[in-house]
Amino acid sequence: MLSYFLRRLILVLPVAFGVSVVCFALVQIAPGDPLTAIMPVDATAEQQAAMRAAYGLDKPLPVQYLIWVGNLLQGEMGRSIASGRPVAAEVFGAVGNSLLLAAAAAVIAFPIGIFLGFLAGYFRDTALDRAVTALSITGVSVPNYWLGIVLVIIFSVNLGWLPSMGAGPGGSQDWQWDWAHMRHLVLPAVTLAVVPIGIVARTVRALAGDILSMDFVTALYAKGLSRGDVLRHVARNAAATALSVMGLQLGYLLGGSILIETVFNWPGSGFLLSNAIFQRDLPLLQGTILVLAMFFVGMNLIVDVAQAAIDPRVKRN
Repeated sequence: MLSYFLRRLILVLPVAFGVSVVCFALVQIAPGDPLTAIMPVDATAEQQAAMRAAYGLDKPLPVQYLIWVGNLLQGEMGRSIASGRPVAAEVFGAVGNSLLLAAAAAVIAFPIGIFLGFLAGYFRDTALDRAVTALSITGVSVPNYWLGIVLVIIFSVNLGWLPSMGAGPGGSQDWQWDWAHMRHLVLPAVTLAVVPIGIVARTVRALAGDILSMDFVTALYAKGLSRGDVLRHVARNAAATALSVMGLQLGYLLGGSILIETVFNWPGSGFLLSNAIFQRDLPLLQGTILVLAMFFVGMNLIVDVAQAAIDPRVKRN
């Protein structure tokens, strides 16, 4: 198991290098001058040149990339052009809020998706299976930002049960572990959980249905095993693939929540990324995209190792 983990860890290194190149290149080739927003309209050519030199934008792109990577290896991500604050402080604070939101959505989505998927797979080709399938397709198809707006209208505007904006009372951006702040997590977490519920349910339904039709399940019943024991064998055989899907979904929950965080004014990485795009804040854009991409790479590594621990056939392959 240790050798498998080390091999997978070594394979992460070229992926991380490729991710850094893509993050740097995509941001650099975007149109517009990032210093336009902070330079005075009447700035002289000397002032513009000094500002570009201060942020290292006067150097060739390969040199800028090497300087950027060198700073990253030292734990330095630069300073935001718009706010002047260290990029690392802004990015990791926002990513922490996004992780909180993604974890809350995963706690909602994964158990419900697994339960509905096993239910539909066990009662395959019945009315219950068709109902779960219709519910799953609806959840995947409905735009989550539209659903977020509808939930705000119903539960915040009409009923007044839950707050709609920010991470705390009064639109606060600071999270604390109390009920006044946790109420602000409910609507964005539920909205973000809808799509993973549909994807996990459809995946588990297909896995459970296929495994239940295999010969070894018939042999288990012939040996006199109870229904619960058989379902445990089915769950173990489906666990590796289901874990892979859930790991990818957790990555999407973190990186794909930009619209949800914008609708609910949640101070996460998606909201930060949206502001950085509009402000053309290159250091903040590069830092945010890189951290999110590396989180996705890390999640894939964790899922691969977990799959190998659950199913030894993964290591042999």
